[in-house]
This record gives sequence, C-alpha cells and structure tokens, in this order.
Amino acid sequence: MSNKTRRDVLKTAAITTATTLVAPAFVRGQNLNSKIRVAVVGMGGRSNAHGASLVELEKESTAGVEFAGVCDCDEAKRKAAEKFWGDRSGHAIKTYDDMRRVLDDTSIDAVTFATPNHWHSLNVIWGCQAGKDVYVEKPGSHNISEGRKMLEAARKYDRIVQHGTQCRSSTNIVEGIKKLHEGVIGDVYFARGIAYKIRGNLGKHAPRPVPAGLDWNAWCGPAPVHEFSNFQHRRWHWIWDFGNGEIGNQGVHQMDILRWGLKLDTHPIQASAVGTNYMQEKVHQSSAQTPGVLSTSIKWASGQMIEFEVRDWYTNAEAGFRDKYPFVQKDFPVGAIFLGTEGTMIIPDYSSYYTFLGRKREEGPNAFEEGSPISNLPHFRNWLEAVRSRRREDLSAEIEQGHMSSALCHLANIAYRLDRTVNFDPQAETFIDDAEADALLTRPDRKGFTVPKEV
Repeated sequence: MSNKTRRDVLKTAAITTATTLVAPAFVRGQNLNSKIRVAVVGMGGRSNAHGASLVELEKESTAGVEFAGVCDCDEAKRKAAEKFWGDRSGHAIKTYDDMRRVLDDTSIDAVTFATPNHWHSLNVIWGCQAGKDVYVEKPGSHNISEGRKMLEAARKYDRIVQHGTQCRSSTNIVEGIKKLHEGVIGDVYFARGIAYKIRGNLGKHAPRPVPAGLDWNAWCGPAPVHEFSNFQHRRWHWIWDFGNGEIGNQGVHQMDILRWGLKLDTHPIQASAVGTNYMQEKVHQSSAQTPGVLSTSIKWASGQMIEFEVRDWYTNAEAGFRDKYPFVQKDFPVGAIFLGTEGTMIIPDYSSYYTFLGRKREEGPNAFEEGSPISNLPHFRNWLEAVRSRRREDLSAEIEQGHMSSALCHLANIAYRLDRTVNFDPQAETFIDDAEADALLTRPDRKGFTVPKEV
C-alpha cells in the first residue's frame, strides 16, 4: 500500500481532469437516465442496511440504481459479502480490497461508507475529491475539526453527501417536527434526549496476531495503529481512538432530532458533562474507555439548552420509552423529549411521535408504525433522488446537518474527558482560551491517512 496521500494523487490528476471531477460518471459521459452505480465500503453491521436498501432500490424502475461493488480490507468479509449480495441481487458484485481502488474506478458513480467512526471524515473527503457522491454513516466525523474538513470537501467539489441519520427520512417524524414548529405544544423551551442501552461486558484487550487476510494497517487508517486484538477490532465504539462512545453511536440520532426540533442551526457556546464507566471498569473489568453513564447539558447563545443522558446498565425508563413506546431494540429506553408551554412531544424511536397536551396530558396528534422500523430504505432513496437532481437541498440529512449534530456529541465527550465545563466559539469552531480543550478538536496526523488541512 502506497504512503502517498489521496490528495497527492488527486492533485496530479486534477491538472488534466479537473473539469471531469465536478460530476459523477453518469452525468459526465452517459445519458441522465442511465443507472447510478453504487459501491458499499465497509462490511460491518451497518453495511447490511446499505446493501439491503440498494437491492430493494434496484427493483424500483424510478430509482435507476445498480449495486455495483463491495469493499473491505478483510478478505473473509469481502468474500462473504460478494457471495451474499450477489445472491440477494441476482447479479455479480465486484469486490475491492482498498477503498482507494473504488474511488479510482470511473465506472462507480457513488459510494456508501459503513466504516468505523475514525474513518468517516476521510471517507467523505476522499470520495468528494474523487468526484463521487457519498452516503456516510453516523456520526459523520470522529472529531469536530475533521467534520469541518468533510463539509468543506462536499462544498468545494459540489458533491451530494447524505448523513446516516435516518429519522430525517421518516414521514411520521417529519410530520411531528413540522407540527412542533407550528406550535402543537406551544413554545418549546427545553429538550432532552436519552440513550439507555444495556451493553454487558465489552471484553478485554488481549493482543494476538492479526488474522490472515486482514489489512490491519488499512483498518486503523487515520487512527493510531493499535496492537491487534478482537476487542480492538470489534469493540471500537468504546475506544477513543476509533469511536465516540454511546453518545456518538446511538446518541447522535437523538441529538439530531433535538437540534432539528429546536431549529438550532448554529453550534452551542457551552457544554458540560459528568459521567462514569463504573460497570465496565469495576464490575465487568473490561477495556472499554468511553463512559457508560454520561449526563450532558449544552447551551446556545440564544439561551436555548438541551440535556442528554447515556446509561449502559439496568435503569428505569422515561416518558414511556421502552415500557409503553418500545424502541426498535425492545429492551432499551431511547428517544427525544420536547417540553412546551402547552404540552409535550416524545419521539421514542425512528418512526413515530406522540403529543400530550395540557396538565392532564391529553393525547394530541401522533403517528407511528408497527414494529418501530428504521427508515433505511427511504433515506437511501432520498439520497439517490438528490444525486439525480444535483440539489443538495433535496437531501433529508445533508452533510452540514451531520456535522452540526455530530459536533454536539464531540463537545459532550470533550467536557467529560476534561471533567469541566467548556466554552465554545461557534463561528471559529474552537474553544475560548482553552488549549487543553482545543487539543481534543483533532488528532495527530498519520502518514498515508492524513486528513488534509486544505481539501
């Protein structure tokens, strides 16, 4: 694998191909009615939703999409995905062992990334630089600085980039947020999100040889190369170098809903957080680093504020979550709560909302779907429709929204790690006279996988 950065390669190529990098292949050289050829990078858990959505969209004549390829740096996963998705789709699926080969393939128009968090921003940047449209899993960034670079790349190369916060494509939740904005519960003065998910023993770091067929260097990518273990490879959500804890895993969905409902289109000015990793450290004695319990308060210049709470073990529910209004994972209370001058609204899953009016909490407008499904298919359909229209405003979760919502999770984690309140400059995206906090806005560069200062 070359240590030459993606930007170095593209800088050279841009001399002769700059005019072709502003549009995907199906716009550049083919009929606008031809199929959009999509490859999926990363064969982890979320890739199942990516692949299943593309298979379903292939059946829709109006979607005009072809599930063209899969990529993973793990040979076993790659081969399994080739067979599985080939069987599901009924046609051959091309495989790639390096995402850069996907990006160099001019027959690929768009790429979806189901990689670990530490890769997300560089995925988007490289994809945009290569002239591909992009769908990236949540959170869009591993840190705030990289989130900004991701957004800059989407703008510079005029790419259609969708963020994987699928609630934005739920018809019911869109309806609920519209009613919230119209005043169904009066003036909304406060919002709170929770993600209470029992995690159990996450395991210990026990170094072992890298399995045959896995390119561990590529898997680590822009993060430091850790000594391999099954814990490092499979429990990355709970390791600071790779993940962002539960607030960045599940919580980003609810953070996004809170921002959306409160019409918060700027960064906050202050964040505080306290927490503990008691269950993992003291009871399970695992190697998990991120907090299992986290309580966060975030404030905006307007005076608006939100609270967010994470728990990882046995707990009571709130607002009827789990017990009356089950989440897609039935044992876990997860959701968003809005308090207004005339009532309350709850969003307890990915596809419903409920309102309760007045002191007696009389049932107001609501909408739900049985089974609390995740709006994966509508979210991918929306992305591909925008790829055709070339209008980023058509996207349900355009990457700027992803950057803003992911940043809330990062601010909460920074406040927790420093064990104090932090004051943030929303325009500069830096902390105010706080070098210690600023150091957590980014991470050290790694040769060959550097997130560029200029995209």
